[in-house]
Amino acid sequence: MGTPERVALVTGATGTIGEAIARQIAADAAFEVVVACRNESKGKKTVERIIKATGNRQVRYELVDLSREASVRALRARYNGPLHVLVNNAAQCPRDRTETPEGLEVQFATNIMGYFWMMDAFESALAQSAPSRIVNVASYWAGGLDLSDLQFEKRQYDNDSAYRQSKQADRMLTVAFANRLEDTGITVNACHPGDAHSKLSHDLGFGGHETPDEAARTPVWLATNPIGAEVTGGYFEHLRESQCRFATDRQAVLALDQACAAFCQR
Repeated sequence: MGTPERVALVTGATGTIGEAIARQIAADAAFEVVVACRNESKGKKTVERIIKATGNRQVRYELVDLSREASVRALRARYNGPLHVLVNNAAQCPRDRTETPEGLEVQFATNIMGYFWMMDAFESALAQSAPSRIVNVASYWAGGLDLSDLQFEKRQYDNDSAYRQSKQADRMLTVAFANRLEDTGITVNACHPGDAHSKLSHDLGFGGHETPDEAARTPVWLATNPIGAEVTGGYFEHLRESQCRFATDRQAVLALDQACAAFCQR
């Protein structure tokens, strides 16, 4: 089999929406798809399902824990070859406040720093493969960011509040990285994926009125459609660009970017 025209890496790709995103991208035979996940057994089974559904055998998995920078850096160190699309999708939403072995609150570590670390670590691979793009799966369910308490050390932890904060942060980091990567040939956009039944939605106390494939449509569209290369720093819902109220506060965007950089060892 020849070299694929494009390579896409999808984090959280063994989850409900993540697998749908990876499968829909893999439906295009021009793509190689890398399923990034924490659990090897789930990774193998997800790859098998995607190959069976699409007939695209250019699908593989890589193990990574997005809540731990050392794991992200290790993935980058062993990653060889081009990367044209990075889909940051992995998220956790534990009902109780928990910490990583490094002492970071889990939602902050996974949902915010995981995105930051992946974009930072894979910048060189994406730049070398330009034109390339980053798609950050965020949410319309966003708000309440407290730059003085990113890890709920002062406030009482509530997983809904922590999730909304993390998704606001993802939308703001999209703007920060779009500005940073402006001259590299890498575009960076965020989107609301859609509402599907998933472990995360159940942890938040919600159900979901869309199928996984319906929920994956906008992320996949940004990952594969020309629009994803024509716009940078945008926020999209339902296959349309939508104004992001968080993107206009440039001072807060910069402050968040700097706060996250303090947790980045590089």
